[in-house]
Amino acid sequence: MTKVSLSKNKSVVAWILLILLSLIWGSSFILIKKSLVAFDPLQLGAGRIVISFLAFTPLFLFHFSQINWKRFWPLLVVGFCGSALPAFLYASAQTEIPSGIAGLLNALTPIFAFLLSIIAFGKSFSGKQLLGISLGFVGTAIVFLSKEDISVSFSYYHGLLIVLATFCYGISANTVGNYLSDVKPIIISTVSFILIGPWALIYLLQSDFLTVATHHDQGTMSLLALITLSLIGTFGANILFFKLIHLTDAVFSSSVSFLTPFVALMWGIIDGESFNSYFFLALALIISGVFLVKYSKKEGPDIEV
Repeated sequence: MTKVSLSKNKSVVAWILLILLSLIWGSSFILIKKSLVAFDPLQLGAGRIVISFLAFTPLFLFHFSQINWKRFWPLLVVGFCGSALPAFLYASAQTEIPSGIAGLLNALTPIFAFLLSIIAFGKSFSGKQLLGISLGFVGTAIVFLSKEDISVSFSYYHGLLIVLATFCYGISANTVGNYLSDVKPIIISTVSFILIGPWALIYLLQSDFLTVATHHDQGTMSLLALITLSLIGTFGANILFFKLIHLTDAVFSSSVSFLTPFVALMWGIIDGESFNSYFFLALALIISGVFLVKYSKKEGPDIEV
């Protein structure tokens, strides 16, 4: 096979992986919604962590000899801010917030990652990137100000939980970029779940999780949604994302940030959620802001998420 053919095949695989990841991550919000039918937010968050932790355990054993435990604290920050806190925050927020809006607000992650890189690490920025940050926050403000006009109104508190979750993702991204850039991504994800998994397991075992799963009239459906969210949306998606980065680069891979809100919106509409014109204006502003932040030229390294 010629080099041209190999390059073409590599490009096709990369696009397939990008679309697949967008579908998986964009579907996470509707899966959270369905999991909440039977489980409470704490059970959902803990269950998501525990199932992912169990899935990552064989990889942890396989890569154990490659782990540099001197990076314990950065890895713990990634586990706590990149997985543990968001799992509980999204679960709590979506008791009131439609899945489509949760997916839209999730797009703030690259904006917070870049903003924190400026504030905490002194990264340089361009005027276009500053405009992108502003557009992202204006779009968020529109979501909050027009919340009474959608099919399900929500409190500012629940909306801010999602914003806080994206802020946590930003902390995680900067921790990886500044303290773990020389560590294999698969090891970062594996170890971070190993560090947070046992604590979630302790909580889950002393809760009535199994009773709810077996006795609630929607327990089986919610459990299947939770397992799918954990094994495909967390564990599987991580593996696919690492493969995509290997085939292309961090810039192409991070394009998934633009597609996931649309998938979340599609699932929301299918599930009977309705959105007014303000929502679509907010979507356009936030996506435009992400584009300016991620693709405007500047001096210095970038933080990719």
